[in-house]
Amino acid sequence: QDSVISISFSPDGKTLVSGSKDKTIKFWDVETGREIYTLFGHNGLVSSVRFSPDGKILASGSYDKTVKLWDLETGEEIRTLTGHFSSIMSVSFSPNGKHLATGSKDRIVKLWDIETGNEIRSFYGHDAWAFRVSFSPDGKILASGSGDKTIRLWNLETRRELSTLKGHDDSIQHLSFPLASSPQIYKSEKEMIFVSGGADKTVKIWDLKTKTQDTLKGHDDSVMKISVSPDGKTIASAGEDSTIILWDVETKQEIHRLEGHTDAVKAISFSPDGNILASGSKDTTIKLWNWITKEEIGNLKGHESTVMTMSFSPDGKTLASGSKDNIINLWNIETMEKMEPLINDNQSSNFSVSFSPDGKTLAAGGDRNLVTLWDVEKREKVFTFKGHSSSINSVSFSPDGKILASGSSDKTIKLWNPKQGNSILTFHGHEDSVNSVSFSPDGKVLISGSDDKTIRLWDVEKLDLEVDLNDLMLRSCNWVRGYLQHNPYVEEENRNLCDNIG
Repeated sequence: QDSVISISFSPDGKTLVSGSKDKTIKFWDVETGREIYTLFGHNGLVSSVRFSPDGKILASGSYDKTVKLWDLETGEEIRTLTGHFSSIMSVSFSPNGKHLATGSKDRIVKLWDIETGNEIRSFYGHDAWAFRVSFSPDGKILASGSGDKTIRLWNLETRRELSTLKGHDDSIQHLSFPLASSPQIYKSEKEMIFVSGGADKTVKIWDLKTKTQDTLKGHDDSVMKISVSPDGKTIASAGEDSTIILWDVETKQEIHRLEGHTDAVKAISFSPDGNILASGSKDTTIKLWNWITKEEIGNLKGHESTVMTMSFSPDGKTLASGSKDNIINLWNIETMEKMEPLINDNQSSNFSVSFSPDGKTLAAGGDRNLVTLWDVEKREKVFTFKGHSSSINSVSFSPDGKILASGSSDKTIKLWNPKQGNSILTFHGHEDSVNSVSFSPDGKVLISGSDDKTIRLWDVEKLDLEVDLNDLMLRSCNWVRGYLQHNPYVEEENRNLCDNIG
């Protein structure tokens, strides 16, 4: 026995396959946890295993530079795909099962015909290993992630590169989509625009249709948070330099600055009607601004530590704020008085809070790897979501309120069903902390920004919200927990993967 490098569930969820450093592929019964059978054939560690959509074929990639296709009814090898010049890092089937994509240490992404075993196309462009490959749900786009800190999107109809999202020179701290009703931003239904702020001191406006970006420079330190006005005409950016800058979206010019905080501004948010701008700071205060006249109209004091996050209720009457303490304060915007707070015993710091679209629920994520869901009116916890292995940096509801996304320092993004309390899906791909997650106005796309300097786009249009992956994860962790903790070949950073599950 040796280190397990890759695992994958069968489409029906009854079987788990694992690829190992010992060059073998093992099949496991998920219900009983027993080994079913083992496949031999590779001459190097098995780095990636994937089932075909119909569950009849398994593809395995290895450090022996080959990909093998296996008939799962007979257990026999169908064929071996050769062509890469170095170790295979990732394999992925197209949604219709007719094609296979592979990524390798040779920096090349290849597309194969499953029926014939012939190579269809090689995609060149990465400057480092191609770690991950994945098809879009419609099979028209292939995405590849690399050690060169880029994501490349390949159009499989034209067989050309579609897009690479790279622009910031340092960590991406925050992302935001303008509202769908913003005429200044969305001039047609096909457009997709979003805004990002980074530790490189810049704000960027991205146009995915034209593959262009505009860079706004003005801060003297990291841009920590950004917010787009409801009409889409103005961007507010909060900086470590203690200032807030207002930007004109059309001209890309600075309108003016708001100065008043005595330390870094960590949170910022426009009210739903766009009349008020709220800012939270390391100086422990929240300021309310008439941002057009630059007048400070309120100074809210109630936190004892850095204000890390804020969220307006959809009706604009309440502001929720989280700090480096376990208290989530709720403020009456009309009277500027503090209401009964939420005491979040699950956290010692609240890094992100977000109201649901109906305003009845508040989600909070913090330093203890948990996401907590609150009934705002009753001041009661509804659900506590477990699954992340490090702090939660960002939480965001989908526009219809059916999905809650969380981004974590464990480099993953998790999707949750806030109505039923179950886990839906986990996105892997970032190579460092995920600092921000945000849904597109139509709810079809989730964007994430990371310390790895990349922005990733995830298709969330067709998800089964009923799947209870919490139960599946619990059973899986109960099965491998001892292996993770006691096997001498498991890396130290992976021994605690299941600590918060079960």
